[in-house]
Amino acid sequence: MLIKFNVFGKLMSIRQQDNQWLLYNESDTGLRSRVYDVVIPEDLQISDLCRYLDDIYHEHSSAKYPRVQQLS
Repeated sequence: MLIKFNVFGKLMSIRQQDNQWLLYNESDTGLRSRVYDVVIPEDLQISDLCRYLDDIYHEHSSAKYPRVQQLS
């Protein structure tokens, strides 16, 4: 299952593989690139992913994009 997020204006996605959460940058053309420098704790629940991304990327917030939103 792929979960998409708007992370302060940037499209990102997370999927679970082998009990790990994997984070990706999404492009406008449908290409996906893995983000290796952010590790998401494997015991984090789906309902907490949005808040976790908000904590990690909070410095990118702006008046136009004040919070992380789950898209799917």
